[in-house]
Amino acid sequence: MNHNQYSQINLADWRQVGEGGNGKTYVNPAAPGEILKINKPRLSTLEAVQHEYDISKAVAGLGLSVPEMYNIVRVGDAYGTISQLIKGKKSLSRICQENPEHTEEMARLLCQKGKELAATPCNTEFFPSRKQQALLAVEKATYVSSKNKKTIRAFIETIPESTGCSHGDFQTGNLIQAGEQLYWIDLDRFAYGDPMFDIGHLFLICHLYAPMKRVQDIFHMTLDQFQRLWDAFAKEYTGKEDHSEFDARAGKFATLDVILRTVFQQPTFVEKLFFGVQVRKLLKSYF
Repeated sequence: MNHNQYSQINLADWRQVGEGGNGKTYVNPAAPGEILKINKPRLSTLEAVQHEYDISKAVAGLGLSVPEMYNIVRVGDAYGTISQLIKGKKSLSRICQENPEHTEEMARLLCQKGKELAATPCNTEFFPSRKQQALLAVEKATYVSSKNKKTIRAFIETIPESTGCSHGDFQTGNLIQAGEQLYWIDLDRFAYGDPMFDIGHLFLICHLYAPMKRVQDIFHMTLDQFQRLWDAFAKEYTGKEDHSEFDARAGKFATLDVILRTVFQQPTFVEKLFFGVQVRKLLKSYF
């Protein structure tokens, strides 16, 4: 592939306006209506960025509201994307930060949009199966013992296959609001599958990761807000005050979510150690 076909961006011309778990975003006064996203080094290769670009185009083709993807660009030796800047937008996380009293409202909104997402038929010819990704991830997870792999694999086999859409990074930072319009962002893990895969990811953040300061900083939320967010989400999703059974199932899918990192990224040795600890905690609590 001819790498020179991509425009070279001078990052000095751009101002950082956001940071998430996977990368940073920038704007440039000379390019109104555009936003530059650069992922962390392991996710800023041409292959990874091309994947993200293609996925975004395909998700838009499903009729879901997503910012329009414009171009792939070079930033030094890395690659990034230029996409539509949604004016006046705020993530649900940022809304929760600025108005903590709206945390439960944002949880219910996330639930509503999540159900709509899961009810949207996915293009199974283009997007991968989350269940198959999970089975592959178990085999690749060197930090999981053979005994635990057998337990996890048996659970995955019981999950019904679904052709509804699955975001892959389902949380308040990836649903943005501009006026009455809502947009999904960070779509590189999009697939089809049981909606509990997405819910397990949210559960993992709100329970295991929420006490971590870095996670609180990324989401602009306190531990109390994470707990309130999950409680309101679970009540809305189940229609029940007591959502303990729902939590127990979400905990199982949270275990799969940790293991799926092996497919979604190239974990370092230290990250694998961390994943191993989290998997053992979750297995002890939910299996």
